[in-house]
Amino acid sequence: MSSSSLTVQGLAKRYGDFVALAPTDLVVADGEFLTLLGPSGSGKTTLLSLLAGLVPPDEGSVRIGAQDVTYAPPYERDIGVVFQNYALFPHMTIEENIAFPLKMRKVAAAEAKKQARAALEMVHLPHIAGRYPRELSGGQQQRVALARCMVYKPSIILMDEPLGALDKKLREHMQLEIKRLHREMGTTVVYVTHDQEEAMTMSDRICLMNAGRIEQLGTPADLYFRPRTLFVADFLGESNLLPAALGTRVGDEAEIRLGSDGIPGRALANGQDLPAGSAVRVMVRPQNLGVARPAGDGVPGVRGRVSDVMVTGSLTKVYMEPLDRALPPLVAAFPTRNEADAIRIDDVLALSWNSRDAVVIPDAAASAGAAKAA
Repeated sequence: MSSSSLTVQGLAKRYGDFVALAPTDLVVADGEFLTLLGPSGSGKTTLLSLLAGLVPPDEGSVRIGAQDVTYAPPYERDIGVVFQNYALFPHMTIEENIAFPLKMRKVAAAEAKKQARAALEMVHLPHIAGRYPRELSGGQQQRVALARCMVYKPSIILMDEPLGALDKKLREHMQLEIKRLHREMGTTVVYVTHDQEEAMTMSDRICLMNAGRIEQLGTPADLYFRPRTLFVADFLGESNLLPAALGTRVGDEAEIRLGSDGIPGRALANGQDLPAGSAVRVMVRPQNLGVARPAGDGVPGVRGRVSDVMVTGSLTKVYMEPLDRALPPLVAAFPTRNEADAIRIDDVLALSWNSRDAVVIPDAAASAGAAKAA
């Protein structure tokens, strides 16, 4: 299967006064697995529909390789689409379903059958060629839908929440199956989901969208550990977001002052070019927030009283109310310990983190409020 780059420039779509997609630029590399992630109404499905040619743009362009396909119909785009509802023909056998795109492309019947069988082998379902869709499980139907999309070897495959109708265990299995097929085929994939774990597991890069715009584009690690905005930090995984004032830069780190007591600390500047004194949030993921008895080492002055402890098996979560009331409730996560070392409600703990595990994020709302008050 060939692959091709995908280039979007200034692509936009409006419905009356509603901006479904603001002017957007995006480049997807040959063979890349890019996930469009975001909440409902963020613009991810609109962008996918524009790429597929299902709706016309109001402005901007779409290129596949060197070809401008902005206004080309779907069948001229060399794109395959896999939908959530499978869209299999109930009156056709599985082999006939898979061969259908080849039939539409005037491929000889014998060759179409051969290629359909090969596609079924690829998704590990050669034994169901003569069955009908109603005789298959949801997972089998989804694999058939993948095989039907792959059989005519499109340069780009678009997937619109293809695993949304499956249960958790089957969804996880299909994630591995799609990753395997992507590795074997080397085709370019653009995948839409609202499931954060799915995006983190499957993607080379994630395009996180919000209110019709790209909020951040990068690797899963980029978005998880180095979010550029509060929306990214809050949307992707669990996070502690502590209000702070920015101090001086020290290399790629910044001095910070936390809460009403101005507790000193340090965090990665995260590429933010902000003046000293700016209102920021410092993000620390729960697994990177250390807890110790008050006599232990910690960021001076940062203390929290345990409000709840949740043991989920191998992982324990500790919820805390900071003694400085200007700081929000915090949560730490770590491997479950022996009962003798257990943390209990009302324990007062010292909280700490490695400066490389904390990142500075602009707090636009706090800055705007301060400016208004001034």
